[in-house]
Amino acid sequence: MTKAQRQKEWEDRIAAYQASGLSVREWCAAHGVNPDRLWYWLRRNKNQTASPVKTPKTPQWLPVEVSEQMPGNQNNAVLIRIGQASVEVNPGFDPAMLSEIIRILVAVC
Repeated sequence: MTKAQRQKEWEDRIAAYQASGLSVREWCAAHGVNPDRLWYWLRRNKNQTASPVKTPKTPQWLPVEVSEQMPGNQNNAVLIRIGQASVEVNPGFDPAMLSEIIRILVAVC
């Protein structure tokens, strides 16, 4: 088997493992693969595909739906959702801190 064939075989195995939703141990037992080999190839594949320098994404604006405020609701906070994270911003917030929080959330979400 050539090096390229072996690389392709492990890429296919990694894709199958990741799509399965199983743990490494469960997937390896079901497919007759040594878990240490799978971990090796997972690390190797990660190192080969990871870019050393991430290029920053250009911010994109999303549409905002404005709805009528319900009577009696005096909460002036704004809820910002980025991915699965949410940040509640109250009056008097620090704009620099909010900007940094949003930058971090965009990078990890």
